[in-house]
Amino acid sequence: MSDVLAVIGGSDAYRLLQAGAWRILETVAVPTPFGEVSTIQRIAVTEELTAWFLSRHGQENYAISAPFVNYRANIYALKELGAARILAWSGPGTLHADRHHPGQMVLPSDIIDETRRRPASFFAGRGWGFIRSSPCFCPGIRSAFLAAGSAAGLDIAMDAVYVCTEGPRLETAAEIRKFRRDGGDLVGMTLAPEAFLARELEICYAPLCYVTNYAEGVVERAYRGDMLFGGMLSETERDAVDRTVQHFPRLFRRAMELLAGAPRDCPCAQAMRRYTRNGRLGDDWHGWIGDPDA
Repeated sequence: MSDVLAVIGGSDAYRLLQAGAWRILETVAVPTPFGEVSTIQRIAVTEELTAWFLSRHGQENYAISAPFVNYRANIYALKELGAARILAWSGPGTLHADRHHPGQMVLPSDIIDETRRRPASFFAGRGWGFIRSSPCFCPGIRSAFLAAGSAAGLDIAMDAVYVCTEGPRLETAAEIRKFRRDGGDLVGMTLAPEAFLARELEICYAPLCYVTNYAEGVVERAYRGDMLFGGMLSETERDAVDRTVQHFPRLFRRAMELLAGAPRDCPCAQAMRRYTRNGRLGDDWHGWIGDPDA
C-alpha cells in the first residue's frame, strides 16, 4: 500500500486550485490541539493516486501571511490524515543576481532560521526532541523533484541555502548583506519551522522553490508603492514567475507518481527512533506532543 502523500502549496496555491489545476475530491476540516485546520482538500493526482492538499496562505488572496500561518496545526493535521510525505513549495527572493533569477526553479538543500516569534516544536515542556537537521530535506522527495523536472525538460538549480525570516516586512539591504556573508542564497518566510515540525513527526518533507524577486540591494530598483514587493519585481520578471508557477501542478504530479510505493529509507522516517526504541515514547505519535499552549 502506498504511503499517504500531501502537498503544502505556497503563494498562488489558491489560484491554481481555483483554475482547476487539480481535481478536488473532498474538503475536510481537521481539529488539532493547536487549532482547527478548516480546509484541506483531497485531490486526484492520477486516476489511481490521491493526495492531501493544504494551501499555506489560505483559500484566496494571500489571506494569511507567513508569520501568522499556524504551522503546528497544519503539520499535525496532515499527520492525522496519515501523511507520510509532504511536498511543498515556496517563492523566495534571491541574494545573488549572478546565481538565481526570478522565475528560476531551485531545490534548497539547507535552512538558516532567522525567525523569532514562531512556535517551533511540538515538544514544549518535554524531555525529547534532539533531532539531527541534516539532511535538512528528504533526499527521496528531492530526487523525485529532480526526476520530474528532467522528464519535463526543465532545469532545476541545486543546493541553495534558504534563509527564513520572520516577516511580513521584507528584509533590509543590510540584512541581505549579512545573509550573503552567512552563506545564504535565497530569502523567504515560510520553510521554518514547517520543515522542522514535519521531521519531529517523522514525515518526509522537501520544498521546490521558484525565485520571485531580487532581494533588497541585490539590484537597484526604484520604490513603487503600487507594485508587488514595492517595485522589486519588474513586469517582465513577474511574467517569468507566472510561467514557472504554471509548471508546478505537472511537476508535483510526476514527483508524487515516482514516490508512490517507494520505500522511505531516509532519516525522516526514523527521527524519533532513539526515543521509541528505549521505551520513553510509544508508537502512537499523539503521545509525543507537549503543551499546545506553550
